[in-house]
Amino acid sequence: MPESIRMGDYVRSPAASGLDATGYAEIGEFELSDFLTRWDALHDDALQVLPERIHPTARIHPTAIIGEDVIIGPGARVHEFSTVRRRSVLAAGASVGFGCEVTHSFVGENTVLGHQVGVGHSIIGADAHLSANLVIAAISLWNYDMRVPVKEIVLHGPGDEPPYRCATPQFGGLIGDHVQTGSMITLGPGIAVGRHSAIAASICLGSTIVPAASVVRSSSSDVSIEGRRT
Repeated sequence: MPESIRMGDYVRSPAASGLDATGYAEIGEFELSDFLTRWDALHDDALQVLPERIHPTARIHPTAIIGEDVIIGPGARVHEFSTVRRRSVLAAGASVGFGCEVTHSFVGENTVLGHQVGVGHSIIGADAHLSANLVIAAISLWNYDMRVPVKEIVLHGPGDEPPYRCATPQFGGLIGDHVQTGSMITLGPGIAVGRHSAIAASICLGSTIVPAASVVRSSSSDVSIEGRRT
């Protein structure tokens, strides 16, 4: 298990989202736990310097709910009955489908969230496609009171290697550029999925690192991770 997870190994910094003067322009330079620790302050600083919180070319359905601290970039779309809240960012060209909930998350450029996707406290790279009925959970079930989480999120590796500590009790996942998923999937709390990976339908997986260009699929009760054919 790596002692450090560099976000730039998973996601590229936004280039066309009007975030040039903010910390989000250098998201790829952060170490994961450092970013998670500084995220709130970084977002609040971005709100202070951006000339417009919601780009005029963004398309938001009248039934969607957008929080007052959300940043939405050029050409982004939010479809019917979706909610985007709590210091979230939709980068340029991102699309949030019908009935989604995005909470305290960064959604990269041209990434698509299908219908009824729930994403919490997560970073999703560019050109990813997360299909319908996917959830990225952010809080451990093993908290005594899940309304007041205190259990730190960690990522576990194989064998007896020490876990990667995320330095926060709320973290869903780091989903790399060009990741594709099937439907009916639950990820997290605490997962890192490398670029160009694919996750098959009906997977439940958390607290792990998926290498780049992997395929995650299940067979009966077993979950396997293997190299992805190009």
